[in-house]
Amino acid sequence: MSGAAVRFSNVNVWYGESRILWNVNLEVPERTIFAVMGPSGCGKSTLLRTVNKLVLLRDGARVSGKVEVMGHDVYNSTSPDTLARLTGMVFQTPNPFPHLSIYNNVVIGPRLHGLARGRELERLVRWALERAALWDEVKDRLREPASRLSGGQQQRLCIARALALKPKVLLLDEPTASLDPVSAGKVEEVVKELKEEVTVILVTHDPGQAERLADRGVVLFSGRIVWEGAIGSHYAEHYRKLIHKLTLEAREAALRVPATS
Repeated sequence: MSGAAVRFSNVNVWYGESRILWNVNLEVPERTIFAVMGPSGCGKSTLLRTVNKLVLLRDGARVSGKVEVMGHDVYNSTSPDTLARLTGMVFQTPNPFPHLSIYNNVVIGPRLHGLARGRELERLVRWALERAALWDEVKDRLREPASRLSGGQQQRLCIARALALKPKVLLLDEPTASLDPVSAGKVEEVVKELKEEVTVILVTHDPGQAERLADRGVVLFSGRIVWEGAIGSHYAEHYRKLIHKLTLEAREAALRVPATS
């Protein structure tokens, strides 16, 4: 794949009769943090969910084109088991299994897929929790229910759970949106470190967060890619100007459409 962890080729998505994504062509380089930006409703989360096929859980969803993860054709020749091991996902709201212990939240994936047992699981739990910067906080509480953790700790536990299968690509859908600033900062620090081991695709509404974390990214507007490139120190300012310009143009175009009786 010439260094591409994820490749989108002419990808379109519909929910019923509504077209959400239009002819997306995009390559996400390996071991980078890749930001997906745009205003609400532009298709950011839909694009993310095409990578692991969660998009198909929505009634009436259809996908055309080709999505590849590490060379595997997601929609034509990749088994659910393989896809689960290639990709991990963390959502906007922390969603650990609340009645399971911290330990069992981390090992549930490897157990289901038969990837580790016994002492291997213990080592894996420590490895994943260390990557999520949570080990020192919970190492003496592993048998406690995950529900006893704070919101920020729960989100880092979800990161550890996603990492436990050692995916090649980690999908983050607004992972700090529901957290307080201190907890969000801890999650950002974790994400920064992860690109040494995994490709991260980050959906975020915050251009400042993209500027702090991401190497490259795209901006979506009305389901289309309107910008793609490296993210530098002035990205947030550039992003706000771009969205302002596109919003004004869309409003002007809407005003030019003749009313129908």
